[in-house]
This record gives sequence, C-alpha cells and structure tokens, in this order.
Amino acid sequence: MLDFRIYTFLELCKTLSYTKTAEKLHMTQPAVTQHIKFLEEFYKNKLFLYSGRTLSLTEYGKLLHRYLVAMNSDSEKVREKILNLSSNNHTLNFGATLTIGEYVIPKVLRKLSSDYPEINVSISVKDTKLLLEKLENGDIEFLLVEGFFEKTKYDSFLFSKEEFVAVCSNKNRFSQGEFTFEDLLEERIIVREKGSGSRDIFEKILYDNNLSINDFNKKYEIENIKIIKEMVKNNAGITFIYKTAIEEEIKKGEITVIKLKNFHAEREFNFVFLKDSIHKQEYKNWFEFMKKC
Repeated sequence: MLDFRIYTFLELCKTLSYTKTAEKLHMTQPAVTQHIKFLEEFYKNKLFLYSGRTLSLTEYGKLLHRYLVAMNSDSEKVREKILNLSSNNHTLNFGATLTIGEYVIPKVLRKLSSDYPEINVSISVKDTKLLLEKLENGDIEFLLVEGFFEKTKYDSFLFSKEEFVAVCSNKNRFSQGEFTFEDLLEERIIVREKGSGSRDIFEKILYDNNLSINDFNKKYEIENIKIIKEMVKNNAGITFIYKTAIEEEIKKGEITVIKLKNFHAEREFNFVFLKDSIHKQEYKNWFEFMKKC
C-alpha cells in the first residue's frame, strides 16, 4: 500500500483538475492542494504548473508519475501474492487486443492449462487505449497489443510481426488482378471501431496514401471480427485485416487477398508492461513462454 498522498497525485495526473480529483477521492479541494504541496516539498520540485487555466505536469511531475505508476502496479501485485500465499492460489491477470485475443490467446491458454494447472487466469480483451489504462491502474500485469503505443512510456518485447492485408470475397471483382487504393474507393469498406489497433493502423495506411476512410463510397463500422469476416465472405464489402485472422478462410477459398500495387504492410504484435517494474524478469519469462505457444 502506497502513501495516501501518492494516490492523490496519481488521480490528479488523470484528471488535471483539483476539483475533479477532490470529488473522485471524496475529499476537500484544500486537502488535495495540501497533498500535492507535501510531495513538491519532499521532492524539492514543482510537479504541476498552470498555463492560463490549464493544469499540466512539469518534467519532474512526468518522471515521478512514471515511477509511481509502476510502484502502484507492483504494490497491487505484491499484495495479491501475499493474500494468496497461504492458499497457494495465484491469478495471472493480463490483457489482449481483439485480434490477438481471438487468434493467439487460445493457443496460450491451452499451453497454460497443461503446464500450469494450478494457476488461475483472468484475461481482459479490449482496445489498446482501455488496456493501457488498466495496466496503469494495476488491474492487469501485462498485455499483448497490436496497436500503437508510446514506446518511451512502456517496456515491451516484440512478440511477432504480422502481415496486414486487404481482402474480399472470392466472388468479388477485386479477387482477380492488381489494383490501386483509388480503385477500392467505390467499394463498401468494413472497419473496426475507433480506438481499436486495427482501425488505427488502417487509418495510418490510408493517411500515408493521401486518403481517409471518408473517401470510400460506403462504410460499415463493426466491433466483431467474426461478423466482419462473414460480411466479406458474403461479398457485402471489403476490409483490411491481419492475414493470421483469415488463414482458414483463404484455405477454403472463401476470402481472397486483394493485390494492391506498391503495397506491403507488416505490423508488430507487442508484449507490453510498465517501465521500471520490479517484476520485469517475471514478465520476460511469461513473454518467452507465450512466444513458444
């Protein structure tokens, strides 16, 4: 358990508002101010500054935040280990983005259940942004992510590199021949929801080609990968997806990779955890275990 003033500091880093922090922690605004003043005196540096009416972290505040987030997460993990010591009962809490959760994690779980039958497992499958929030809150220990994240803010190991492709039904006219991005614009594009790793990557690819999602004739936005694949199979639109997610459909001749001129995209799947964690070696061991699955 960390000093209560540290929790005040971490909450203020989230809200950047003394009023909202006081409301969230059920305390008075002067008490929040007092807690921050104590920390600033202890660390002998300003942690927050106002620019007009906008509150922001100083460089000293950012550095302290990085270390305290890791300490808070580590503290929760140590607490759980102590509570479960007598019962020899450990829960492995981690997260995964949707594509990884659907196509990588089942293999990991099969191996976990056979090699570590005594361990309980809790997996959170959400978009990148929400998983990173859960990581910083200490709700999960690490995550497997397909999307973009601040590599200077977190520690990570490269899990794999996956090809990101345009696909259509084998009945679609784009299943034969070679095309440009501009050719695809007359088709209905089926995309993941905003905030998903796949959506971020697709938008970055379009941006690099001086295009946006709004340039397509029609658009469907769907959170579920299985529904997206069914729509593509039924020739209701095209999509961009990781090749690993449609290998079975390609083998069956239900979905075809669209050949695009001057286009090849590979993206990283990363194993991500908090910087400066005292459990780094343990996370590395889990990374190596999962990579072999």
